[in-house]
Amino acid sequence: MSLKIRLARAGTKKRPFYHVVVADSRSPRDGRFIERIGYFNPLLKKDAKDRLKLDLDKVKAWLAKGALPSDRILRFLDEAGLMKRQARNNPQKAIPRKERKAQAEAAAKAAGAPPAAPAAPAAGAAS
Repeated sequence: MSLKIRLARAGTKKRPFYHVVVADSRSPRDGRFIERIGYFNPLLKKDAKDRLKLDLDKVKAWLAKGALPSDRILRFLDEAGLMKRQARNNPQKAIPRKERKAQAEAAAKAAGAPPAAPAAPAAGAAS
């Protein structure tokens, strides 16, 4: 059984509130869970004391049993000092698609390779 430490949504419409739970990875997001180990309230300010509460002893115990944290939980554990989160860097994401395509063509031209041409129609296709 693969275990995940993840957020389960509670709260009402337009007022999110999340429980931090340990659940089987195959169970639905808000479905069956094994244990509730904290909560997260994204509506509070980032420096508010009650924005996030985790039972760190239970988190350590579940991590020792092999539970894997989700991305958001990994951020919380990194802030708490329990786990180290790898920094992500995708400098291409911020560049608009047309500019990326023009950069790729310029790089291909500089390398001496012809730019990628559109696919030719199939041989047996009727015109």
